[in-house]
Amino acid sequence: MTDIPLWVSIVAILLLLVLSGFFSGSETALTAASRARMHALEKSGNKRAIIVARLIEYRERLIGALLLGNNLVNILASALATSLFLRNFGEVGVAYATLVMTLLVLIFSEVLPKTWAIANADKFALNVAPIVRVLVIVFSPVVAAIEVIVRLVLRIFGLKIDESAAVLSAHDELRGTLDLQHKEGGLVKADKDRIGGLLDLAELEVSDVMVHRTKLFALNADLPPAKLVEEVLSNPFTRIPLWRDDPDNMVGMLHAKDVLRAIATIKGDMEKFELEKVMSPLWFVPDTTSLQNQLNAFLKRKAHFALVVDEYGEVMGLVTLEDILEEIVGEIADEHDIELPGLKPQADGSVIVEGSVPIRDLNRASDWNLPDDEATTIAGLVIHEAKMIPEERQIFTFHGFRFTVLSREKNRITRLRMMALTPLQDTQKTAK
Repeated sequence: MTDIPLWVSIVAILLLLVLSGFFSGSETALTAASRARMHALEKSGNKRAIIVARLIEYRERLIGALLLGNNLVNILASALATSLFLRNFGEVGVAYATLVMTLLVLIFSEVLPKTWAIANADKFALNVAPIVRVLVIVFSPVVAAIEVIVRLVLRIFGLKIDESAAVLSAHDELRGTLDLQHKEGGLVKADKDRIGGLLDLAELEVSDVMVHRTKLFALNADLPPAKLVEEVLSNPFTRIPLWRDDPDNMVGMLHAKDVLRAIATIKGDMEKFELEKVMSPLWFVPDTTSLQNQLNAFLKRKAHFALVVDEYGEVMGLVTLEDILEEIVGEIADEHDIELPGLKPQADGSVIVEGSVPIRDLNRASDWNLPDDEATTIAGLVIHEAKMIPEERQIFTFHGFRFTVLSREKNRITRLRMMALTPLQDTQKTAK
Protein backbone atom coordinates (compact mmCIF):
# COMPACT_ATOMS: atom_id res chain seq x y z
CA MET A 1 0.00 0.00 0.00
CA THR A 2 2.94 2.31 0.63
CA ASP A 3 3.68 2.40 -3.09
CA ILE A 4 0.28 3.91 -3.91
CA PRO A 5 0.61 7.67 -4.52
CA LEU A 6 -1.31 9.96 -2.14
CA TRP A 7 -3.50 11.43 -4.86
CA VAL A 8 -4.47 7.98 -6.12
CA SER A 9 -5.64 6.95 -2.64
CA ILE A 10 -7.68 10.15 -2.25
CA VAL A 11 -9.29 9.79 -5.69
CA ALA A 12 -10.07 6.12 -4.98
CA ILE A 13 -11.68 6.98 -1.62
CA LEU A 14 -13.81 9.73 -3.21
CA LEU A 15 -14.86 7.40 -6.02
CA LEU A 16 -15.85 4.72 -3.52
CA LEU A 17 -17.88 7.29 -1.53
CA VAL A 18 -19.74 8.21 -4.73
CA LEU A 19 -20.47 4.53 -5.38
CA SER A 20 -21.68 4.15 -1.79
CA GLY A 21 -24.00 7.11 -2.31
CA PHE A 22 -25.27 5.50 -5.51
CA PHE A 23 -26.09 2.26 -3.69
CA SER A 24 -27.79 4.09 -0.80
CA GLY A 25 -29.82 6.36 -3.06
CA SER A 26 -30.83 3.49 -5.33
CA GLU A 27 -32.04 1.43 -2.40
CA THR A 28 -34.15 4.31 -1.08
CA ALA A 29 -35.56 5.26 -4.49
CA LEU A 30 -36.45 1.74 -5.59
CA THR A 31 -38.15 0.87 -2.29
CA ALA A 32 -40.02 4.20 -2.15
CA ALA A 33 -41.05 4.34 -5.82
CA SER A 34 -44.79 4.27 -6.45
CA ARG A 35 -45.75 0.84 -7.74
CA ALA A 36 -48.99 2.24 -9.14
CA ARG A 37 -47.17 4.96 -11.12
CA MET A 38 -44.61 2.46 -12.38
CA HIS A 39 -47.42 0.16 -13.46
CA ALA A 40 -49.03 3.03 -15.40
CA LEU A 41 -45.70 3.87 -17.09
CA GLU A 42 -45.14 0.19 -17.80
CA LYS A 43 -48.50 -0.04 -19.57
CA SER A 44 -47.57 3.00 -21.67
CA GLY A 45 -44.42 1.18 -22.84
CA ASN A 46 -41.74 2.85 -20.71
CA LYS A 47 -38.84 0.35 -20.77
CA ARG A 48 -37.19 1.69 -17.61
CA ALA A 49 -40.48 1.42 -15.73
CA ILE A 50 -40.62 -2.24 -16.77
CA ILE A 51 -37.16 -2.74 -15.25
CA VAL A 52 -38.20 -0.95 -12.03
CA ALA A 53 -41.31 -3.11 -11.76
CA ARG A 54 -39.27 -6.29 -12.12
CA LEU A 55 -36.72 -5.14 -9.54
CA ILE A 56 -39.46 -4.25 -7.04
CA GLU A 57 -41.14 -7.61 -7.66
CA TYR A 58 -38.01 -9.34 -6.30
CA ARG A 59 -37.48 -6.85 -3.50
CA GLU A 60 -35.41 -9.13 -1.23
CA ARG A 61 -32.91 -9.94 -4.00
CA LEU A 62 -32.75 -6.24 -4.93
CA ILE A 63 -32.04 -5.03 -1.39
CA GLY A 64 -29.52 -7.81 -0.85
CA ALA A 65 -27.53 -6.84 -3.95
CA LEU A 66 -27.55 -3.13 -3.04
CA LEU A 67 -26.52 -3.78 0.56
CA LEU A 68 -23.74 -6.10 -0.61
CA GLY A 69 -22.39 -3.48 -3.01
CA ASN A 70 -22.74 -0.72 -0.41
CA ASN A 71 -20.86 -2.66 2.24
CA LEU A 72 -18.10 -3.65 -0.18
CA VAL A 73 -17.34 -0.06 -1.22
CA ASN A 74 -17.69 1.30 2.33
CA ILE A 75 -15.30 -1.28 3.78
CA LEU A 76 -12.82 -0.75 0.94
CA ALA A 77 -12.98 3.03 1.33
CA SER A 78 -12.42 2.73 5.09
CA ALA A 79 -9.44 0.40 4.56
CA LEU A 80 -7.83 2.81 2.10
CA ALA A 81 -8.46 5.76 4.42
CA THR A 82 -6.98 3.89 7.40
CA SER A 83 -3.87 3.02 5.41
CA LEU A 84 -3.53 6.61 4.24
CA PHE A 85 -3.82 8.09 7.74
CA LEU A 86 -1.49 5.49 9.25
CA ARG A 87 1.25 6.48 6.77
CA ASN A 88 0.88 10.14 7.60
CA PHE A 89 -0.02 10.17 11.32
CA GLY A 90 1.16 6.87 12.71
CA GLU A 91 -0.94 4.88 15.22
CA VAL A 92 -3.23 7.83 15.96
CA GLY A 93 -4.18 7.78 12.27
CA VAL A 94 -6.70 4.98 13.00
CA ALA A 95 -8.75 7.37 15.14
CA TYR A 96 -8.50 10.12 12.51
CA ALA A 97 -9.52 7.72 9.74
CA THR A 98 -12.53 6.51 11.76
CA LEU A 99 -13.73 10.05 12.48
CA VAL A 100 -13.22 11.38 8.95
CA MET A 101 -14.75 8.37 7.18
CA THR A 102 -17.73 8.29 9.54
CA LEU A 103 -18.52 11.92 8.69
CA LEU A 104 -17.92 11.47 4.94
CA VAL A 105 -19.98 8.29 4.69
CA LEU A 106 -22.78 9.68 6.85
CA ILE A 107 -23.09 12.96 4.95
CA PHE A 108 -22.19 12.12 1.35
CA SER A 109 -22.98 8.42 1.13
CA GLU A 110 -26.08 8.13 3.32
CA VAL A 111 -28.01 11.28 4.23
CA LEU A 112 -27.42 13.30 1.04
CA PRO A 113 -28.23 10.57 -1.55
CA LYS A 114 -31.15 9.20 0.45
CA THR A 115 -32.65 12.66 0.90
CA TRP A 116 -32.27 13.29 -2.82
CA ALA A 117 -33.75 9.89 -3.66
CA ILE A 118 -36.77 10.16 -1.34
CA ALA A 119 -37.60 13.61 -2.74
CA ASN A 120 -37.55 12.32 -6.33
CA ALA A 121 -38.15 8.61 -5.82
CA ASP A 122 -39.82 7.78 -9.14
CA LYS A 123 -37.42 9.78 -11.33
CA PHE A 124 -34.37 8.53 -9.41
CA ALA A 125 -35.57 4.92 -9.67
CA LEU A 126 -36.12 5.19 -13.43
CA ASN A 127 -32.61 6.60 -13.93
CA VAL A 128 -30.72 4.01 -11.88
CA ALA A 129 -32.81 0.96 -12.79
CA PRO A 130 -30.72 -0.23 -15.82
CA ILE A 131 -27.45 -0.13 -13.81
CA VAL A 132 -29.02 -1.73 -10.73
CA ARG A 133 -30.43 -4.56 -12.84
CA VAL A 134 -26.91 -5.46 -14.00
CA LEU A 135 -25.62 -5.34 -10.40
CA VAL A 136 -28.45 -7.58 -9.19
CA ILE A 137 -27.60 -10.13 -11.89
CA VAL A 138 -23.87 -10.01 -11.05
CA PHE A 139 -24.39 -10.26 -7.28
CA SER A 140 -27.27 -12.75 -7.56
CA PRO A 141 -25.31 -15.93 -6.61
CA VAL A 142 -23.74 -14.31 -3.56
CA VAL A 143 -27.06 -12.75 -2.46
CA ALA A 144 -28.85 -16.10 -2.86
CA ALA A 145 -26.26 -17.76 -0.62
CA ILE A 146 -26.62 -14.97 1.96
CA GLU A 147 -30.43 -15.39 1.93
CA VAL A 148 -30.09 -19.10 2.66
CA ILE A 149 -27.72 -18.42 5.57
CA VAL A 150 -30.02 -15.71 6.99
CA ARG A 151 -33.09 -17.96 6.84
CA LEU A 152 -31.23 -20.81 8.48
CA VAL A 153 -30.05 -18.55 11.32
CA LEU A 154 -33.55 -17.14 11.83
CA ARG A 155 -35.01 -20.64 11.84
CA ILE A 156 -32.63 -21.56 14.67
CA PHE A 157 -34.28 -18.80 16.72
CA GLY A 158 -37.77 -20.02 15.79
CA LEU A 159 -38.49 -17.36 13.14
CA LYS A 160 -39.84 -18.30 9.72
CA ILE A 161 -39.93 -15.78 6.89
CA ASP A 162 -42.70 -16.24 4.35
CA GLU A 163 -41.89 -14.39 1.14
CA SER A 164 -45.46 -14.51 -0.08
CA ALA A 165 -46.98 -13.12 3.12
CA ALA A 166 -48.27 -9.57 2.75
CA VAL A 167 -48.26 -7.27 5.74
CA LEU A 168 -51.28 -5.39 4.42
CA SER A 169 -53.91 -6.41 1.92
CA ALA A 170 -54.35 -4.32 -1.22
CA HIS A 171 -57.53 -2.83 0.26
CA ASP A 172 -55.77 -1.88 3.49
CA GLU A 173 -52.96 -0.21 1.56
CA LEU A 174 -55.47 1.76 -0.50
CA ARG A 175 -57.38 2.82 2.60
CA GLY A 176 -54.16 3.95 4.26
CA THR A 177 -53.25 5.94 1.16
CA LEU A 178 -56.70 7.56 1.08
CA ASP A 179 -56.53 8.57 4.75
CA LEU A 180 -53.02 9.96 4.33
CA GLN A 181 -53.90 11.93 1.19
CA HIS A 182 -57.01 13.33 2.87
CA LYS A 183 -55.03 14.29 5.98
CA GLU A 184 -52.38 16.04 3.89
CA GLY A 185 -55.00 17.90 1.85
CA GLY A 186 -54.41 16.08 -1.42
CA LEU A 187 -57.87 14.49 -1.44
CA VAL A 188 -61.16 16.16 -0.50
CA LYS A 189 -63.55 14.30 1.80
CA ALA A 190 -66.13 13.67 -0.93
CA ASP A 191 -63.59 11.93 -3.17
CA LYS A 192 -62.19 9.96 -0.20
CA ASP A 193 -65.71 8.78 0.69
CA ARG A 194 -66.44 7.69 -2.89
CA ILE A 195 -63.28 5.65 -3.26
CA GLY A 196 -63.68 4.25 0.26
CA GLY A 197 -67.28 3.30 -0.53
CA LEU A 198 -66.11 1.41 -3.60
CA LEU A 199 -63.65 -0.55 -1.46
CA ASP A 200 -66.42 -1.34 1.05
CA LEU A 201 -68.64 -3.12 -1.49
CA ALA A 202 -66.90 -6.46 -1.01
CA GLU A 203 -67.20 -6.22 2.79
CA LEU A 204 -70.81 -5.08 3.11
CA GLU A 205 -73.90 -7.26 2.69
CA VAL A 206 -77.26 -6.27 1.26
CA SER A 207 -78.70 -6.42 4.79
CA ASP A 208 -76.46 -3.45 5.67
CA VAL A 209 -78.06 -1.12 3.11
CA MET A 210 -81.54 -2.55 2.50
CA VAL A 211 -84.79 -0.79 3.33
CA HIS A 212 -86.12 -2.74 6.32
CA ARG A 213 -89.48 -4.44 6.04
CA THR A 214 -90.95 -2.04 8.63
CA LYS A 215 -90.36 0.80 6.14
CA LEU A 216 -91.26 -1.18 3.04
CA PHE A 217 -94.03 0.38 0.95
CA ALA A 218 -96.12 -2.39 -0.60
CA LEU A 219 -99.68 -2.60 -1.96
CA ASN A 220 -102.42 -5.19 -1.68
CA ALA A 221 -102.82 -6.83 -5.09
CA ASP A 222 -106.54 -7.37 -4.35
CA LEU A 223 -107.30 -3.64 -4.22
CA PRO A 224 -109.80 -2.40 -6.82
CA PRO A 225 -107.95 -1.39 -10.02
CA ALA A 226 -108.81 2.29 -9.66
CA LYS A 227 -107.62 2.41 -6.05
CA LEU A 228 -104.48 0.46 -6.91
CA VAL A 229 -103.57 2.83 -9.74
CA GLU A 230 -104.30 5.83 -7.51
CA GLU A 231 -101.89 4.47 -4.85
CA VAL A 232 -99.20 3.80 -7.46
CA LEU A 233 -99.38 7.30 -8.89
CA SER A 234 -99.65 9.11 -5.54
CA ASN A 235 -96.39 7.80 -4.01
CA PRO A 236 -92.79 8.72 -4.97
CA PHE A 237 -91.66 5.15 -5.71
CA THR A 238 -91.29 3.81 -9.24
CA ARG A 239 -91.22 0.11 -8.35
CA ILE A 240 -93.74 -1.20 -5.82
CA PRO A 241 -93.98 -4.77 -4.45
CA LEU A 242 -97.42 -6.36 -4.23
CA TRP A 243 -98.78 -8.76 -1.63
CA ARG A 244 -101.87 -10.89 -1.45
CA ASP A 245 -103.81 -12.26 1.56
CA ASP A 246 -100.90 -11.51 3.93
CA PRO A 247 -98.33 -8.66 3.84
CA ASP A 248 -95.57 -11.28 4.06
CA ASN A 249 -96.87 -13.05 0.95
CA MET A 250 -95.21 -11.04 -1.81
CA VAL A 251 -96.55 -11.97 -5.24
CA GLY A 252 -95.13 -9.49 -7.71
CA MET A 253 -94.00 -5.97 -8.53
CA LEU A 254 -95.59 -3.01 -10.28
CA HIS A 255 -93.57 -0.51 -12.28
CA ALA A 256 -95.20 2.93 -12.53
CA LYS A 257 -94.32 3.22 -16.24
CA ASP A 258 -95.97 -0.12 -16.97
CA VAL A 259 -99.11 1.07 -15.19
CA LEU A 260 -99.17 4.29 -17.21
CA ARG A 261 -98.71 2.38 -20.46
CA ALA A 262 -101.57 0.04 -19.53
CA ILE A 263 -103.85 2.98 -18.70
CA ALA A 264 -102.99 4.62 -22.03
CA THR A 265 -103.73 1.36 -23.87
CA ILE A 266 -107.18 0.97 -22.27
CA LYS A 267 -107.78 4.74 -22.65
CA GLY A 268 -108.46 5.20 -18.95
CA ASP A 269 -111.20 2.58 -18.69
CA MET A 270 -110.23 0.99 -15.36
CA GLU A 271 -112.75 -1.82 -15.85
CA LYS A 272 -110.37 -3.20 -18.49
CA PHE A 273 -107.26 -2.93 -16.30
CA GLU A 274 -105.71 -6.39 -15.86
CA LEU A 275 -103.17 -6.49 -13.05
CA GLU A 276 -101.67 -9.84 -14.06
CA LYS A 277 -100.55 -8.41 -17.41
CA VAL A 278 -98.80 -5.46 -15.78
CA MET A 279 -97.32 -7.18 -12.75
CA SER A 280 -93.68 -8.37 -12.97
CA PRO A 281 -92.16 -11.32 -11.08
CA LEU A 282 -90.17 -10.60 -7.95
CA TRP A 283 -86.49 -11.34 -7.48
CA PHE A 284 -85.42 -12.64 -4.05
CA VAL A 285 -81.80 -12.47 -2.86
CA PRO A 286 -80.20 -13.77 0.38
CA ASP A 287 -79.41 -11.19 3.06
CA THR A 288 -75.77 -12.38 3.15
CA THR A 289 -75.09 -11.41 -0.48
CA SER A 290 -72.20 -8.95 -0.70
CA LEU A 291 -72.90 -5.58 -2.28
CA GLN A 292 -70.23 -6.25 -4.89
CA ASN A 293 -71.94 -9.47 -6.00
CA GLN A 294 -75.37 -7.86 -5.89
CA LEU A 295 -74.19 -4.91 -7.99
CA ASN A 296 -72.82 -7.34 -10.59
CA ALA A 297 -76.10 -9.27 -10.48
CA PHE A 298 -78.13 -6.07 -11.00
CA LEU A 299 -75.99 -5.15 -14.00
CA LYS A 300 -76.15 -8.65 -15.46
CA ARG A 301 -79.94 -8.95 -15.11
CA LYS A 302 -80.50 -5.29 -16.00
CA ALA A 303 -82.61 -5.01 -12.88
CA HIS A 304 -82.88 -2.32 -10.20
CA PHE A 305 -84.91 -3.96 -7.46
CA ALA A 306 -84.80 -7.13 -5.33
CA LEU A 307 -86.40 -8.36 -2.13
CA VAL A 308 -84.04 -9.53 0.62
CA VAL A 309 -84.83 -12.76 2.47
CA ASP A 310 -83.22 -14.42 5.48
CA GLU A 311 -82.15 -18.06 5.83
CA TYR A 312 -85.76 -19.08 6.50
CA GLY A 313 -87.07 -17.38 3.36
CA GLU A 314 -88.79 -14.57 5.28
CA VAL A 315 -88.75 -11.15 3.65
CA MET A 316 -86.43 -8.80 5.54
CA GLY A 317 -86.60 -5.78 3.25
CA LEU A 318 -85.65 -4.63 -0.21
CA VAL A 319 -82.48 -3.48 -1.90
CA THR A 320 -82.20 -1.35 -5.02
CA LEU A 321 -79.42 -0.44 -7.40
CA GLU A 322 -79.63 3.09 -6.03
CA ASP A 323 -78.96 1.83 -2.49
CA ILE A 324 -75.69 0.27 -3.65
CA LEU A 325 -74.64 3.25 -5.76
CA GLU A 326 -75.23 5.51 -2.76
CA GLU A 327 -72.57 3.55 -0.88
CA ILE A 328 -70.11 4.80 -3.51
CA VAL A 329 -71.26 8.31 -4.43
CA GLY A 330 -73.18 9.25 -1.29
CA GLU A 331 -76.85 10.09 -0.93
CA ILE A 332 -78.61 10.49 -4.30
CA ALA A 333 -81.42 12.96 -3.76
CA ASP A 334 -84.17 13.98 -6.16
CA GLU A 335 -87.06 16.41 -5.86
CA HIS A 336 -88.94 13.92 -3.68
CA ASP A 337 -86.09 13.16 -1.29
CA ILE A 338 -84.84 14.83 1.87
CA GLU A 339 -81.09 15.02 2.34
CA LEU A 340 -80.44 12.29 4.92
CA PRO A 341 -83.99 12.04 6.31
CA GLY A 342 -84.20 11.46 10.05
CA LEU A 343 -81.35 13.80 11.01
CA LYS A 344 -82.16 17.19 12.58
CA PRO A 345 -79.35 19.39 13.94
CA GLN A 346 -80.33 21.43 17.02
CA ALA A 347 -79.32 24.92 18.11
CA ASP A 348 -77.43 23.60 21.16
CA GLY A 349 -75.11 21.55 18.95
CA SER A 350 -76.89 18.26 19.50
CA VAL A 351 -78.56 16.18 16.80
CA ILE A 352 -81.95 14.48 16.94
CA VAL A 353 -81.83 11.33 14.87
CA GLU A 354 -84.32 8.62 14.05
CA GLY A 355 -83.32 5.23 15.38
CA SER A 356 -83.53 3.64 11.94
CA VAL A 357 -80.91 5.93 10.35
CA PRO A 358 -77.93 3.81 9.17
CA ILE A 359 -74.65 4.45 10.97
CA ARG A 360 -72.77 4.63 7.68
CA ASP A 361 -75.04 7.45 6.47
CA LEU A 362 -74.49 9.33 9.73
CA ASN A 363 -70.73 8.93 9.49
CA ARG A 364 -70.65 10.13 5.91
CA ALA A 365 -73.00 13.07 6.42
CA SER A 366 -71.43 14.32 9.65
CA ASP A 367 -67.82 13.13 9.20
CA TRP A 368 -68.08 10.96 12.31
CA ASN A 369 -66.41 7.63 12.96
CA LEU A 370 -69.02 5.56 14.78
CA PRO A 371 -68.42 1.79 14.45
CA ASP A 372 -70.79 -0.15 12.22
CA ASP A 373 -69.37 -3.66 12.67
CA GLU A 374 -71.94 -4.89 15.19
CA ALA A 375 -74.98 -2.79 14.24
CA THR A 376 -76.42 -1.27 11.08
CA THR A 377 -78.60 1.50 12.54
CA ILE A 378 -77.89 4.04 15.27
CA ALA A 379 -80.59 2.45 17.45
CA GLY A 380 -78.91 -0.92 16.99
CA LEU A 381 -75.59 0.59 18.10
CA VAL A 382 -77.14 1.93 21.30
CA ILE A 383 -78.75 -1.44 22.10
CA HIS A 384 -75.51 -3.27 21.35
CA GLU A 385 -73.42 -1.02 23.58
CA ALA A 386 -76.00 -0.85 26.37
CA LYS A 387 -76.54 -4.64 26.32
CA MET A 388 -80.23 -3.94 26.97
CA ILE A 389 -83.29 -2.29 25.46
CA PRO A 390 -83.20 1.20 27.02
CA GLU A 391 -86.10 3.07 28.53
CA GLU A 392 -87.13 6.54 27.42
CA ARG A 393 -84.97 9.40 28.83
CA GLN A 394 -82.18 6.95 29.61
CA ILE A 395 -78.72 8.28 28.80
CA PHE A 396 -75.62 6.45 27.58
CA THR A 397 -72.14 7.69 26.83
CA PHE A 398 -69.79 5.92 24.46
CA HIS A 399 -67.66 6.49 21.34
CA GLY A 400 -67.34 10.19 22.14
CA PHE A 401 -71.11 10.91 22.19
CA ARG A 402 -73.88 11.18 24.76
CA PHE A 403 -77.01 9.34 23.58
CA THR A 404 -80.40 10.21 25.08
CA VAL A 405 -83.32 7.93 24.24
CA LEU A 406 -86.20 10.28 23.37
CA SER A 407 -88.86 7.80 22.32
CA ARG A 408 -89.41 4.09 22.04
CA GLU A 409 -92.14 1.92 20.53
CA LYS A 410 -92.35 -1.55 22.03
CA ASN A 411 -88.78 -2.87 21.68
CA ARG A 412 -87.67 -0.34 19.06
CA ILE A 413 -85.82 2.90 19.75
CA THR A 414 -87.41 5.42 17.41
CA ARG A 415 -85.68 8.70 18.31
CA LEU A 416 -82.40 9.68 19.93
CA ARG A 417 -80.58 12.85 20.84
CA MET A 418 -76.82 12.77 20.19
CA MET A 419 -74.37 15.24 21.69
CA ALA A 420 -70.66 15.15 20.89
CA LEU A 421 -68.49 15.20 24.00
CA THR A 422 -65.52 17.52 24.49
CA PRO A 423 -62.07 15.89 24.48
CA LEU A 424 -61.84 16.42 28.25
CA GLN A 425 -64.91 14.33 28.97
CA ASP A 426 -64.74 10.63 29.60
CA THR A 427 -65.68 8.68 26.49
CA GLN A 428 -65.91 5.34 28.19
CA LYS A 429 -69.31 3.69 28.14
CA THR A 430 -71.50 4.58 31.11
CA ALA A 431 -75.19 4.28 31.77
CA LYS A 432 -77.42 6.34 33.99
